[in-house]
Amino acid sequence: MSEKLQKILANAGMGSRREMEKWIEQGRVSVNGNVATLGERAEKDDQIRVDGNLLQTRTEKEVCRVLMYNKPEGELCSRKDPQGRPTVFDRLPAIKQGRWIAVGRLDINTSGLLLFTNDGELANRLMHPRHNVVREYAVRVFGEVDNAMLNRLKRGVKLEDGEAKFDTIRPRPSDDESINRWYNVTLAEGRNREVRRLWESQGVQVSRLIRVNYGGLELNKRLPQGAWLELELEPINKLRQAVQLPAETESVINERRNKLDHVRLSRMRRSVKKHRLHKNKGESAQ
Repeated sequence: MSEKLQKILANAGMGSRREMEKWIEQGRVSVNGNVATLGERAEKDDQIRVDGNLLQTRTEKEVCRVLMYNKPEGELCSRKDPQGRPTVFDRLPAIKQGRWIAVGRLDINTSGLLLFTNDGELANRLMHPRHNVVREYAVRVFGEVDNAMLNRLKRGVKLEDGEAKFDTIRPRPSDDESINRWYNVTLAEGRNREVRRLWESQGVQVSRLIRVNYGGLELNKRLPQGAWLELELEPINKLRQAVQLPAETESVINERRNKLDHVRLSRMRRSVKKHRLHKNKGESAQ
């Protein structure tokens, strides 16, 4: 049976379906010697090439893997940056087959939870608006905020790319008189800079933005910025269940060894500190 080309490429671990669609539009993919077009289908016996390289289709299903990454501010959600700036892929572990696919994006000034997987179908479903996967952010707002503003943000406001809203807004208690206030907000889509644009539409500024939850999976509070953690079978299947995918029955990690402990945390913190020192020295030399 034939399948859409972008799905075949995603299932082979080349990237998300959305990314594969862009590759097809850019003329980077061919089927049986002919440049592919968006919407084209292919069969398992077809010769599919990406940038001239023959695609090696998997004969066995790859075990689904998911990484939790605590993104610091200043990193790009790109594989490479022409300006040499750090990216979220720089410190990820090597993978034998396929490659890590980022589940959604965070802008350079946003930190927090970022998921990676080798499963293109899982990545696609977690990002697709049809599945209403909830994202939660902790946001620090600079400016006057009243109940009328909060109600507008929950009812919906018109942005340049359509109407948007927060599903919930929960103020954090504060004792000081600062004009900065923290809120936890949720929404079930991931448009570009949507959280920031929603607040800015009301005349206030976002001075800090942290993603703390994706699809019911909370950012591990013991995970330092710039460090990653490979998920065990239970949280992986929680994500798969949320987007109507069958449960996995095995994992590539030893669950006991993967537990965060003080020794492992110390090593991660030293690695992150060393990376930042190296980055700062490089910037000073320029």
